[in-house]
This record gives sequence, structure tokens and C-alpha cells, in this order.
Amino acid sequence: MNWINNYVRPRINSIFSRRETPDNLWTKCDDCGTMLFHREVSDNLNVCTNCGHHMPIGARERFTSLFDGGIFVEVDVPAPTPDPLHFRDQKKYPDRLKAAQKATGEAEAMLVATGEMGRTPIVAACQDFSFMAGSMGMYVGNAIIAAAEEAVKLKRPLILFSAAGGARMQEGILSLMQMPRTTVAVQMLKEANLPYIVVLTHPTTGGVTASYAMLGDVHIAEPNALICFAGPRVIEQTIREKLPDGFQRAEYLLDHGMLDRVTPRTQLRDELINITRMLLGLPPAVRGDLPPPQEGGELDHALSEADVAAEPDAK
Repeated sequence: MNWINNYVRPRINSIFSRRETPDNLWTKCDDCGTMLFHREVSDNLNVCTNCGHHMPIGARERFTSLFDGGIFVEVDVPAPTPDPLHFRDQKKYPDRLKAAQKATGEAEAMLVATGEMGRTPIVAACQDFSFMAGSMGMYVGNAIIAAAEEAVKLKRPLILFSAAGGARMQEGILSLMQMPRTTVAVQMLKEANLPYIVVLTHPTTGGVTASYAMLGDVHIAEPNALICFAGPRVIEQTIREKLPDGFQRAEYLLDHGMLDRVTPRTQLRDELINITRMLLGLPPAVRGDLPPPQEGGELDHALSEADVAAEPDAK
């Protein structure tokens, strides 16, 4: 037995050999290129701690950070007819759906839930850009209608997070029909005197921008989010002119009156709590640990007063 070859050398190699690092321990910022520890990025809501760049975040992760204690209840969304046009490009449409479902773990591109945000009951809907670019198809239309109906039934405000590459081409004209459908859903909220707040995230484009994403009572955007109908490259090629710096980005739209606020993601929850309670006529939220709200509490009382005030014969 060769003691040096069989024991000493392997022992030395094991000490000085480079240990393999799992790929998911570090995340590279798309903007500044800084390598960030994954837990640090997660705790900061996928915002780069070096430059403040807002990286993508899933709908479920966003809801976890939005609702009190990360607790929320999903709202059932009616499933539309699968593959109504029997569409096929490089893949069959059902195959693309299955691939997106496997990659994201979600049934479709929008998640609807109810819960409390700063002890204020709300309904929230969020598009997931990682699911076929958050494209607006029949399911997304059904989801927004379900969210509006749930908000009217529970007398709660609706907060919607948009992130989409536009209409879903695999559903053709049926996808474009979701624009008027979702507009009617938003009108339901207005007739019920319920706030509708839209948070536009990167990117929000196409038919989504041309419908429910720009019909809110308040429009908030995350920093540097692309918000447009046609992208800047298409516009430049059409008009054959150089566009201004930052054109169609959140800060540019804020300066030109299309947005109300541009708020970093880490401050967004507090901003939404303050705006929601202000629109409902409620006092500012109290910080700290509070007992759970009672039935018929301040929110129900405020909404009841709003309903009475909205009646034409109210005295």
C-alpha cells in the first residue's frame, strides 16, 4: 500500500481544492453588474443594494411583502376556453402554456388575492411578467373582472400591479377584446365609490397600457419602469427622429403629468397604505402591533357613510 498516494495526496487535494459554490447563492445586477448575495437581494425585495435597480419580482413574492404577515387568500378566476384559435408558431399554444406553468409554478399571468395591508382590507391583482411576458389574454381579463367583483362584494379598494408585454398574440382578437371588458370592470369600481390604485412596474406596454393600467384613481410607478403603448425603438423607426433621454420611463412620464408618484419598491407598501386610507377617509395607520380589526369596524363605517353620501336623496 502506497501511503503517500492513497492517503496523503488525496487529503491535501481535498483541503486545497476549490469548493463548488451553488449557482443560486449570488445574483448579478442587470444594471451595475454588482454580485449580490441572494438573501440580501430577497430581503430588499429584489432591488439592488448598490445602485437601486429594480429587478423582476414574482406576483406571489410581491403579495408576501404587501399583505400583513404575508398572509393572503387567493380569489378563484374562471378558466377560459383553452387554445380557442388552435394557434401554433414554433410551438403549439398549449405547449407554451404548460412550459410557462412549469417554469413559474403559476396557473396563468395574473394572481388575485384578498387580505389586509396595514390593517386595511383590500383586494389586489398582480401580473407576473415571467409568465409569457405577462401578456394579456382571456385569463387576465377574467382575473381583473373577478378582482373587481370581489372588491365590490366586499366593499374594498382594488390595487393592481401591472407588468406586461402587451396582448397575447396566441389568442388574437380575443385578447384585444379584454381591453373593453376590463374597462367595464374598472367602471364597476367607480360606480361603487371604491378606490382603484394602479402600480405600473417594468415593463407595462401595449394594450395593457391602453386599457386598465391607465384608468386608476391614482397611478404610481416603480423607478425607471418602461411605460408605453409602442416602444421607443418602434417610434424612432417610424418618425425617424432621436427621442429624448429617458423617454417613456417612469420619471419622464411623471414630469409630463401621466403619473402621480414614482416610488421605490421598498417604500411602496407604506405609500399604498397611506393613499388607500386617505381615499377611504380613514385616519392614518398606527404603527406597531395592533389587535385584529373587529367586524363593522372603521372601514365598514367609512364605506357606509360614503354610500349614504353618494345617494341623491341623502339628507
